[in-house]
Amino acid sequence: MDTHSLRLFLTLSETLHFGRASQACHVSPSSLSRSIKQLETVLRVALFERDNRTVTLTRQGELLQKYARETLAQWDTLRDTLLEDSNELHGALSIYCSVTASYSFLYDILSEFRVSHPKIEIKLHTGDPTPAISHVITGTEDISIAARPDKLPAGLAFRRITISPLVFIAPTNLSPLPKTVTQWSEAPMILSEDGLARERVNHWFLESGVNPTIYAQVAGHEAIVSMVSLGFGIGVVPRIVLENSPLRESVQIVTTEKGLKDYDVGICVLKKRLHSPIVNAFWKQLAEHKPKHYLPNN
Repeated sequence: MDTHSLRLFLTLSETLHFGRASQACHVSPSSLSRSIKQLETVLRVALFERDNRTVTLTRQGELLQKYARETLAQWDTLRDTLLEDSNELHGALSIYCSVTASYSFLYDILSEFRVSHPKIEIKLHTGDPTPAISHVITGTEDISIAARPDKLPAGLAFRRITISPLVFIAPTNLSPLPKTVTQWSEAPMILSEDGLARERVNHWFLESGVNPTIYAQVAGHEAIVSMVSLGFGIGVVPRIVLENSPLRESVQIVTTEKGLKDYDVGICVLKKRLHSPIVNAFWKQLAEHKPKHYLPNN
C-alpha cells in the first residue's frame, strides 16, 4: 500500500505552507506540488485554495484530512503489528528532534534502546524544534522530542526527559546589562520566529511593560546563540542549548527579577500510536531511563 501521497497531503494540510511541508517530508517543493495535483486529479476535486500569499483547505480538503489521519494511524499500527514476531521486534521508528537533543540525552536513550531492540531501524531527523509536535500530529514522525506546551493537544501523550530553564543571553562584552524597562526596550533582541520560547518571552515582555526592539527573528535556538556571540543583541534560549553549545563561553546569562517559565522537555507521541509494538517499546524504554540533564533555574 502506497501511503506516501497521503502523508504529503496531511503535512501540507497542517502547515499550509509548501516550503515548510516539503522540508518536513524531505521532498522538493515541486515534488510536493505534483503529488497534490495528482491527488486532486484522482479525486476530481480541489483540495487547496492557493494564491500568491496563502494556502487554505477546501471543504473537500478538510474531509480528506480527517480520512488521512485515521487511515495512516491505522496503517502504521497494522504494519508494526504484522512485523512483530514472538521473539524480537523489527521494523522502523522515526524520531524528530533538535540538533541539541540529538547529541545530548537522545544518545543515551537510543544506545539503551538499540541493545534491547537491535532489529528496529531508527530514522532520526533533526531541525528547528518549533514544528516537532505538528510532525507527530500529522503522522510525519512517530515520535518527537519537544517542549511541552501549556496546553497539550488532544490525543497526544507526553513523557518528561528533563526540565530546562529559558534564559536571556548577551555577548560577554556587553556592559552594562539591561535592568530597567527603558533599557530592556532599547536593547536589540534576537528571538525565535515562533514557537513556545517566543510565546513565553512575549508574555514576559507584556508583564514587564517592555516594548522590545527586535533585531532579528530566526529559526533554531543554536542560531540564536551564534548571533548573540557575534554581538548582534540579546537572545532567549533553553539553558540546555547553551550548556551544549561550543559558543557558550562567548555569551553570558542575563539575570532578571522575574524569570521565564521553564522548558519541560520530553517525548511526544499520539496516544493511538502507543498501540504499535515498536512505538510502545520505545515509550516503555524511556520510562526506565533516568534523566541526566536536570538544570535547575538560578
